[in-house]
Amino acid sequence: MGLPTLLDALERLPQFTRVYNTIPARDRVLTLTGLHGSSDAVLVATLARRMTGRVVVVITDALPDAERWLADLSALAELEGIALYPPREGFGETEPHTEVAGERVETLEKLSRGAVRLLLTTSRAMMERTQLARAVSRARLELHKGDAWRLEALSEHLDAHGFDRVSMVEDVGQYSVRGGIFDIYSFGMSEPVRLEFWGDEIVELRHFDLLTQRSTRDASVALVLPVDIPDSHDGESAYERVTLADLLPPDTLVVQPLGTSIEPELKRTWTEALHHVDVARRRGEDPSPREQLFEPPDETRRRLRGFGTIRIVDPASDEIDVGFPLRAPEAVGRDMAALRTLVSGGTPTLILCDNSGQLERLEELLEDRGRRCGATLALGVLGAGFLLPSQDNREGLRVLTDHEIFRRERRIRRARKYAGGAALDVVTALKSGDYVVHLEHGIGIYRGLSTTFVGESSVEVAVIEYEGGDRLNVPLYRIDQVERYRAAGDVSADAPPPRLHKLGGRKWSQQRDKTRAAILEMTHELLDLYARRRIASRPAHVPDTTWQMQLESGFLFEDTPDQRRATTDVKKDMEGGRPMDRLLVGDVGYGKTEIAVRAAFKAVQSGRQVAVLVPTTILADQHVRTFGDRLADFPVTIEELSRFRTGKEQAATLERLKRKEVDIVIGTHRLLGEDVVFGDLGLIIVDEEHRFGVKHKERLKQLKTETDVLTLTATPIPRTLHQSLAGLRDMTLMQTPPRDRSPVLTYIEPNDDALIEEAVNRELDRGGQCFFVHNRVETILAVADHLQRIVPRARIVVGHGQMKERQLEEVMRQFVRGDADILVSTMIVESGLDVSNANTMFVDRADHFGLAQLYQLRGRVGRSHRRAYCYLLVPDIVDEEAERRLRVLEHNTELGSGYRIALKDMELRGAGNLLGPEQSGFVHAVGFDLYLRLLEETVTRIQRGDAAPPPQPSDVSLDVPAFLPDDYVPLQDLKLDIYRRLTKAPDAAAIEALAAEVRDRFGPLPPQASAYFDLAQLRLLGGTLGIEAMLVRGDEARITFRANAVPRMKGLSAAFHEVQFQAEVRRAQPLTLKLTRLGGATVLEGLVRSLRSLSR
Repeated sequence: MGLPTLLDALERLPQFTRVYNTIPARDRVLTLTGLHGSSDAVLVATLARRMTGRVVVVITDALPDAERWLADLSALAELEGIALYPPREGFGETEPHTEVAGERVETLEKLSRGAVRLLLTTSRAMMERTQLARAVSRARLELHKGDAWRLEALSEHLDAHGFDRVSMVEDVGQYSVRGGIFDIYSFGMSEPVRLEFWGDEIVELRHFDLLTQRSTRDASVALVLPVDIPDSHDGESAYERVTLADLLPPDTLVVQPLGTSIEPELKRTWTEALHHVDVARRRGEDPSPREQLFEPPDETRRRLRGFGTIRIVDPASDEIDVGFPLRAPEAVGRDMAALRTLVSGGTPTLILCDNSGQLERLEELLEDRGRRCGATLALGVLGAGFLLPSQDNREGLRVLTDHEIFRRERRIRRARKYAGGAALDVVTALKSGDYVVHLEHGIGIYRGLSTTFVGESSVEVAVIEYEGGDRLNVPLYRIDQVERYRAAGDVSADAPPPRLHKLGGRKWSQQRDKTRAAILEMTHELLDLYARRRIASRPAHVPDTTWQMQLESGFLFEDTPDQRRATTDVKKDMEGGRPMDRLLVGDVGYGKTEIAVRAAFKAVQSGRQVAVLVPTTILADQHVRTFGDRLADFPVTIEELSRFRTGKEQAATLERLKRKEVDIVIGTHRLLGEDVVFGDLGLIIVDEEHRFGVKHKERLKQLKTETDVLTLTATPIPRTLHQSLAGLRDMTLMQTPPRDRSPVLTYIEPNDDALIEEAVNRELDRGGQCFFVHNRVETILAVADHLQRIVPRARIVVGHGQMKERQLEEVMRQFVRGDADILVSTMIVESGLDVSNANTMFVDRADHFGLAQLYQLRGRVGRSHRRAYCYLLVPDIVDEEAERRLRVLEHNTELGSGYRIALKDMELRGAGNLLGPEQSGFVHAVGFDLYLRLLEETVTRIQRGDAAPPPQPSDVSLDVPAFLPDDYVPLQDLKLDIYRRLTKAPDAAAIEALAAEVRDRFGPLPPQASAYFDLAQLRLLGGTLGIEAMLVRGDEARITFRANAVPRMKGLSAAFHEVQFQAEVRRAQPLTLKLTRLGGATVLEGLVRSLRSLSR
């Protein structure tokens, strides 16, 4: 029994037969009732299965309702052709949100070729007039292998239809051309496509991965759809405007779900559109007339009446044509015993589970003394269950959903249609003018790439300028000696630049050596602490119980892979015999608190107490609510110890803690006081340890040797730092974002009263709240007063860091409780405040904020199922660098380069927090990247002990040009990234893989590039074989081994003989060989083959 069973069961009902036999023709309405839960979607899916060739359109009041129908029908329907047509965001001509724009274009394309059977849309979308429909049908392209296209003609077509030409495709709506390689990412594509041309013919079509830029699989076709509508010569588009009704067949069946009020929605949209036009004109804009963008409500109503309609109504309605007997299923409310009893009855039960992990957990929970339960469990997500009673000798059916069993809100899950991203090394590549640090020469300024001659061959070098204008040319095969200079922590754009070192001076070597010594000392301290903890012991916590499984099954969302790993890591630590000290690193909203709840519950079931330590009382209050909600069904006592409690209440809590009458206590640093005595403390959970003072950290350090400690931090750290510290500190990185989180719509706008009034009223109309960030304490009250005049009905509170702490906390609590509509505050809302009802944010003078700050601010909204908005308010004139930062956020590619640059900024802050103030001076002296490198070398050296250091690469001199030509890899940052990766390749296989990637991305290797990859192979292979230097001239080569190398002459002779080289010993110590080519491959190719053979 599974989801198709639902359709079969409904189809057997006599009521369904009546509906099917009387499906309304044009101008007719059929009213139905008695469809509880998601049975309305089951009915529509069953009708669509029976009706062939007829389109069914479900029209809802709002997009979330349409998305609910889409989710239900996608789970139920056994047919292709389900599509969503969302309304435009806002009232303008164009759609700013990529996901919405793509959904609209793809649905219009499917409609144009009759590929839609079930369409979900809204009243507002039915009113919209658009030119896009005609543009899509005329401008779509299908590109196949063997098609003939001039590259210029294809580029012109894409330019005309809204595509951006870029150097590297990292988002939908972009294309790039590199020689005969043509990359496109269009709406309608699940992945971007790479076309390979030979002349004017497409000879290869491949999908490729945006992050690695590598081809992944062959593509049969590239469907290209327009991003935008081309203008005609007179400035107006050549395409006529149509509504959705114009595109639907005359026999379309319209379904109006229960509670849908189409007429009021049409009127409201018409009124809002007029208001939008007025606001735009007051702001000096020239908006399109309302009638051009929307059809009048009366016209839309008339056209909708022209279709046959099924209207689902309330049972109390006066006009009912068919009444179904379905009703709500019995409520079980997390009571597993009641659920077991229910499913053991006579009515067959189908339980639908969100994911396989949830299904397995429910199976275990429903087992009764080893006997399987009487229900069928299946994968699938419906909005709500229902009960089909037994009648007329027909067996009934009960449908339950896991989110209703565990009293969770159903989460509409919509996969992101379009991925985005670029390799982090590429987007943060060096640019001319950046500060760099050379391992041997110190801090300088990178001045770009240059070509110079070394011996008889031309090579590319990186030019670095030092104090006094001295310049250093670094051959790109030694670019691994150079790191970007970045200070740890949140350094603002106007921070003073670092001082340059003098080429050949002693100051740099002294700073570097001091840093190495400090790193060594810190590493030994960490190793010592780690060793002490390994010796310590404590009773193991109990393995998972039924209650533990029940708690985890009740989690609202599906665990991400990182959450599953974090849960496993923490449980393994707790069930072991040594105290746990684990750091859990993950961005806001990535599920760290849920891991903490699970760990706390495990400790409580082991008879131990838990202390949750947070930096602010507002966070303590938030955690009390979260832990309370998650553990509400279990006998767990939770109390708060903070300034929100009176002295008398605190004293009572302390007494109960001592007597073990409190299981979990949540509080600020008050928990670390000398008067706090636990009956049996088993676990400390620390949220954002870096925000506590030195004294509190020392107290924590004492506790860490005897008690389990789980530390949470929302600031990410670099993966390299994690790898370096992996052997010194137990750490789990949570880097998987919550599944399908909807991006926040972000706009850069002038600080305009009309705009603010419209956006605030829209949020208040849907019962939401707003953040208004103004980062100047002196003028914040004036800003709040001005807002009050703009939106008189709004309840406004003000919060900033110079207020008395008690007063600030009360303001925050008011906002969290929903007692205020707008919080006007400084940057204090950047982290820690979780208000899912607040989904509109304004950032005043956003041009004064850093990218990481803006990213974290924007993270305060978009934490629920509602569409979220962020307005970056700026003056009319903004400097170029600030505008670039803001555009990164506006374009909203959360996996794109901008997000990853912001992540890099935040990682610097996270590293500074983790390493602590003691190391910050050394990080500043040598730069963050070099500090990480020295740390990695130190840890490796300590762990390696007396083992020999890794071999150094050979020096190789060629008589042929060896570099990546500009006309092959045109962008310097891409080129530098390839050079850097080559210098860091660990083995010959990695170099070959990189050569294959470059061939895939840029086309066949030209001779200079081929020679450079051979050079990289020779340096690496030669180093492992003990070769110090190689010199290649014409048909001869000279090889010199290191003084301590002891090569086997027999093996050397055989390897060189195989590639037709004559070997002659020129010197015995150090061993020097002269090689002469007698035939076969070139000297370069022969050397690579022979050395590869020797290194096996």
